[in-house]
Amino acid sequence: QVQLVESGGGLVQAGGSLRLSCAASGSIFSIDAMGWYRHVPGKVRELVAAITSGGSTNNADSVKGRFTISRDNAKNTVSLQMNSLRPEDTAVYYCKIVARPFRNIPGGDYWGQGTQVTVSS
Repeated sequence: QVQLVESGGGLVQAGGSLRLSCAASGSIFSIDAMGWYRHVPGKVRELVAAITSGGSTNNADSVKGRFTISRDNAKNTVSLQMNSLRPEDTAVYYCKIVARPFRNIPGGDYWGQGTQVTVSS
């Protein structure tokens, strides 16, 4: 069983910063990609940023230059530094990892419970 625990959401004024963190625990043999998604009611959940096990990153166009994703492979954590926040960044943010719980088990997707980020204008 793989568990993800997110932290760091909250309320911030436009132009401010927040840092989200996600820690994976449980039965983990290896973790491939890690990423952050966000969801606004009535819209499709969208990828915000992702990072491979080798450190390659991919950011949505809407957050390029403002958000930075990073990971600590030794601690099985992934973080999202969000700067210059805008009201349109308001959403529930979800951590997702692609992990193998055991050597001979194919990798699967695991999701966190979500953390609310609200940016006031």
